[in-house]
Amino acid sequence: MTAMLTFMTLVIATLLAAAAAVAFDWLLLRAAFHLMRPATAQRKSMRYDLVQGTVQLARAFAPHR
Repeated sequence: MTAMLTFMTLVIATLLAAAAAVAFDWLLLRAAFHLMRPATAQRKSMRYDLVQGTVQLARAFAPHR
């Protein structure tokens, strides 16, 4: 009877620890998404001449077929 009680205590403690770990992981995931939101909220327009220069540079070094 003592062995069964000890085993049930271990099972309950494991389930509580797993629930706490899932809750803590969910909290950290929500915090990460909250911290990432301002980085995507403000989109700055790219300079068009920089894009054209990159395209020209890629064409210059592209292997010709």
